[in-house]
Amino acid sequence: MHRLVMAFINSMRALRHLAVHEKAVQQELVLFLLSIPVAAFLAPTGLAFLLLTGSLLFLIMVEVLNTGIEAACDAVSLDFHKEIQIAKDCGSLAVLISVILVATVWIYTLSTAYFL
Repeated sequence: MHRLVMAFINSMRALRHLAVHEKAVQQELVLFLLSIPVAAFLAPTGLAFLLLTGSLLFLIMVEVLNTGIEAACDAVSLDFHKEIQIAKDCGSLAVLISVILVATVWIYTLSTAYFL
């Protein structure tokens, strides 16, 4: 049980740091909080609500991992290294793919619920 409590404390420390210092995470957290009532109003089913809000949580998760990659790379070296650039670019690509997933889920869910 102690390990679970410590893992939770560590996770909350990371969330607090990201919410204060990382603009992208700040924006995504605000978007997620705004999406809850919007999704509750617009989603035709409970599953649609979970898809709409869950896709945003997935985006936040990928952004957190991307930030971790960037922090680890910066801890290794602030000088230019092709390998570090590739690692950071891959993290950025993962975020882009997540954004596309969010947009697809929201557009599909709303279009099938209200336009088909």
